[in-house]
Amino acid sequence: MTEHVDLWVDPLCPWAWITSRWLLEASTVRDFDIDFHIMSLSVLNEGRDELSDRYKELLAKGWGPVRVLMAAQERNGSDVVGPLYSAMGTRHHVQGEKDWDVVIAGAIEDVGLEADLALATSSTDYDEAIRKSHHEGMDPVGYEVGTPVIHVGDVAIFGPVVTPAPKGEAAGKLYDGVMLVARTPGFYELKRSRTEGPTFE
Repeated sequence: MTEHVDLWVDPLCPWAWITSRWLLEASTVRDFDIDFHIMSLSVLNEGRDELSDRYKELLAKGWGPVRVLMAAQERNGSDVVGPLYSAMGTRHHVQGEKDWDVVIAGAIEDVGLEADLALATSSTDYDEAIRKSHHEGMDPVGYEVGTPVIHVGDVAIFGPVVTPAPKGEAAGKLYDGVMLVARTPGFYELKRSRTEGPTFE
């Protein structure tokens, strides 16, 4: 029987991007499908005074992409989130475009959606729905983590954080291992310090 994976992402996060590419690759060698959902680093970090001014500025800009994702979801259905997120990530993470207005407009065009969706970047009309989606993803896994967050049935985990995204059977083996430990009763954490930054291959 085909397994179902729910993945929560914020377009700002390079690690979520790599994890999403790994899951898409793993789904070609393992029997599962993926639904993309919206979480928000801007929501996650609200009220945290210890953040640097530079990161606070990034989080302020971070509302735009998730608002556009939610506006697209409300207009076109949840199936559009994955393709639009992928188009944003390709432009921002892979191609290196830093101007989110350019990223958003280009991604909307790439997916064949209505150009006026870009107006959602400055609208608070979608914030309640974003918060609802965010909490659906984050509440079961806890708030000591960020993105990516994965749910498989009643199992909710943060991660995996990996770079670069494994390909082919290596992607499938990582999926097998992640699911094995995640489903082990009482298992909570497996971690080591990162020694390299994200690689977008």
